[in-house]
Amino acid sequence: MFNIVFENNSKYDVGIDFLNDIAKTISDDEIEFILTNNEEIHEINLTTRGVDKPTDVLSFPYENMPNTPLGSIVISVDFVEQKSKEYNHSFEDELALLFIHGLLHLVGYDHEVDNGEHRKKEEELIKQFNLPDSLIIRNS
Repeated sequence: MFNIVFENNSKYDVGIDFLNDIAKTISDDEIEFILTNNEEIHEINLTTRGVDKPTDVLSFPYENMPNTPLGSIVISVDFVEQKSKEYNHSFEDELALLFIHGLLHLVGYDHEVDNGEHRKKEEELIKQFNLPDSLIIRNS
């Protein structure tokens, strides 16, 4: 059973089985996942956060109410493409890394204010799913 509702606004044919396996380790709740481009994520970033530039991943947790999704994760395919080439790993691996990062934000982790808990949990998932180093680890 999938708990990811996937909206693909990109040119890529992306399978979400692997992402669904990752999501199930964190929550059984439904998650909206949107794959888009820099132009659209820039607009979302500006209207929701007041930040006038594209970004790699955005997370929007929903109210904790019965029968509502955990939240939304929006990822820019342009960043996935760029970073997978830059760090010499697959498109799918970079997508999974950004998905993990966004998923942890949905369940309350916040690397900008915590004491390393987000990074630690991200590292655990990266090892569990045999992925390369993530953004949060590369930047520390």
